[in-house]
Amino acid sequence: MSLSGGALTRIGLLVLAVVVLQVSAIAPIRVLGSAVDLVPLLVAAVALYAGAVPAAATGFAAGLLLDVGLAQDIGASSLVLTFVGYGIGRYRDLRDPAHGLAPIPMGAAATACYGAGFAVVAMLLGKVDTTSVSLFAVRDLLVVVVLNALLALPFFWLVRLALRRELNVDPREQRRRRQGPRDQGPIGLRGLEV
Repeated sequence: MSLSGGALTRIGLLVLAVVVLQVSAIAPIRVLGSAVDLVPLLVAAVALYAGAVPAAATGFAAGLLLDVGLAQDIGASSLVLTFVGYGIGRYRDLRDPAHGLAPIPMGAAATACYGAGFAVVAMLLGKVDTTSVSLFAVRDLLVVVVLNALLALPFFWLVRLALRRELNVDPREQRRRRQGPRDQGPIGLRGLEV
């Protein structure tokens, strides 16, 4: 899918707003010992509404801004978020999840893949001592996945609202996609009124 200049600008502004909001306001708020992570939700929302390539670019830009904002190793988050965005975008391209509750599993999958992928990259870079990893890390990841799954529907709705005009999301077209193909008989007899 090719995006217009307006769509790219809106996605860029969304990336900037979400990363600044995540670093400054949301990260300090703890729920059950973990914080909500909006960045993988943004990448998953762009993947659902725009496709694989825009989502991969969004993941790269959001990860780079996140790494700079948190003073982490540059490229660790961008690497993982690029793969998360491309993977969810490819799933969208191949399966076309038009169900109204599709953001919940997509948001949960994006968060789980981002958390696990970032942990693997951190271990490969030697930033995490593998002997000190406990079940608390797994518990924290599960809490973040559940929190993000709960926030997925309103967050995806906001992203869709921000990108609606640029992506030409037509509700009638989505209804047609949900109905599926019509069975009109054998291939050789289609078009003939028998």
